[in-house]
Amino acid sequence: MKHIAILVPKGATALSCIEGPFNMFTKINEFLESKGKPALFDVKLVGLSKEPEIYDRLFRVYPDAAINEIQKTDLIIIPAVNGNREAVIEANKDFFPWIVQQYEKGSELASLCVGAFLLASTGLLKGKKCATHWVAENDFRRMFPDVDLVADKIITDENGIYSSGGANSYWNLLLYLLEKYTDRNMAILASKYFEIEMDRKSQSPFIMFNGQSEHQDEPIKKAQEFIEMNFQDKITVDQLSSMFAIGRRSLERRFKKATCNTVSEYIQRVKIEAAKKSLEGSRKNISEVMNDVGYSDTKAFRTTFKKITGLSPVGYKNRYNRDMVKL
Repeated sequence: MKHIAILVPKGATALSCIEGPFNMFTKINEFLESKGKPALFDVKLVGLSKEPEIYDRLFRVYPDAAINEIQKTDLIIIPAVNGNREAVIEANKDFFPWIVQQYEKGSELASLCVGAFLLASTGLLKGKKCATHWVAENDFRRMFPDVDLVADKIITDENGIYSSGGANSYWNLLLYLLEKYTDRNMAILASKYFEIEMDRKSQSPFIMFNGQSEHQDEPIKKAQEFIEMNFQDKITVDQLSSMFAIGRRSLERRFKKATCNTVSEYIQRVKIEAAKKSLEGSRKNISEVMNDVGYSDTKAFRTTFKKITGLSPVGYKNRYNRDMVKL
């Protein structure tokens, strides 16, 4: 039987990230027992103490055990905890030595959504891939530059450490783990019962690019603003370099450091975000949208659009445009 420890952290925890894993694995036990088979999972809620945590001033979650009572577990699930990142990490820092100790004993680890911030704070993610909610990408890169954040992924799996993308995509990680611990048929059964789409791998279609302006490099902020106001035009690095009196190499270096994108990547993301909004809310065809955002090469537009969103322009419009969606 696999022992699963779902953390009950301090702070504004997303209650669904505790309830979801608990329901998934206990329901699988029920499925198995209904067929005369033994239960496979021993699921426990684990806190720093056995005192209940209160979430949203409405819900009390009572841990089954404190961390000092758990000598060995097979999987630790770290839920999403919202709010000020530094404060959340400080409030939960006493979990970290125990998590590291359990990993060294052979336990696997899984972070859900922005639970990745707690997982990364253990130091165990250095040099490893990790996913989190796309809205937290900039904060994560700033706080953990030694972690390989793959912002478009829904699931990462590296050396017994797992992570999931944003919000409800944690269900896809739970299915992934369930299939690993049981078999494909059981994962399919769970996907049907909980109505979860199987084998989703990318959160790119959901990402909304809002720029990266949480930095103190004012000339770079001005360059970003210029790009965002003039994305329909052809903008070059040399043009920006001259406009803001920054050497080309220095501009490239500072832009990448401030935004985690090259100038070219930033321009593309601004253009594609504008194209997405047009495809969502207008009746323009693909060629019109392409021209509006400053592309003249259809192939280049389609290639860039799919690289950033994971969908073709037509596929994106069919999914999100109000006139295309049929009830």
